[in-house]
Amino acid sequence: MVRAADREARNRGILSSIIENYIKTHCAVSSEDLCQHFDCSSATVRNIMCELEDQGYLTHLHTSGGRLPTDKGYRYYVDMLLSQMELFAEERERITREYNRQLNKLEDILEKTSEVLSTFTRCAGIVSYSSMNNKIYYNGASFMIEHPELKNIENIRGILRLLEEKKILLEIINRDLKKKLNVYIGGELPCQDISGCSLVVSTYDMKARPSGRIAVLGPRSMNYGQVIPTIEYVSQLLGKALENL
Repeated sequence: MVRAADREARNRGILSSIIENYIKTHCAVSSEDLCQHFDCSSATVRNIMCELEDQGYLTHLHTSGGRLPTDKGYRYYVDMLLSQMELFAEERERITREYNRQLNKLEDILEKTSEVLSTFTRCAGIVSYSSMNNKIYYNGASFMIEHPELKNIENIRGILRLLEEKKILLEIINRDLKKKLNVYIGGELPCQDISGCSLVVSTYDMKARPSGRIAVLGPRSMNYGQVIPTIEYVSQLLGKALENL
């Protein structure tokens, strides 16, 4: 008989595998996709998937027997990963090179930062600077529109409205300023028409004082394991670049 602790660990492992599979493929995940990676039968995996769905971590499409993550599933996954995420040295070097270029004006550095965020995450990169009345720079809206999860017209309108109107976006990214990093997933965002998105927000400091916030707006199935360490590293480089002006 499987011990309760072992069963819980196995269930969490299967949940993580489903989410990672979905992030890579954007397709509903079946028990057959998973059973080869776990020491249990397809029927056992199906039962576990049903349990996880009953607990609110997964849902399913009527057109498919496979499962996909809910906001609750993504939240579990992100919270689990936060202490484990690290950017590869090669990625750090590539990002650092972007800041080694001649950037002598504040506006150029902020614009470059939004470009770096969008390029390295394949999502929308957003930068605000508190001393400029929270002026916003953003790049990469086209990445959002091209994503299969966000292709319906309502999602596109919501994303473009959020980026263009800026006031609501500023309110969101300036929430919970006590935390260095915030991740808002799906329905955790206050705008219903972008409930298919997630927003990762980080504070950047200049001379040990918070100077503004940077953010990545992407689909709920963004690669959190890559996006979160990227935004944390960029926030460090941005603070240093501003100190050197």
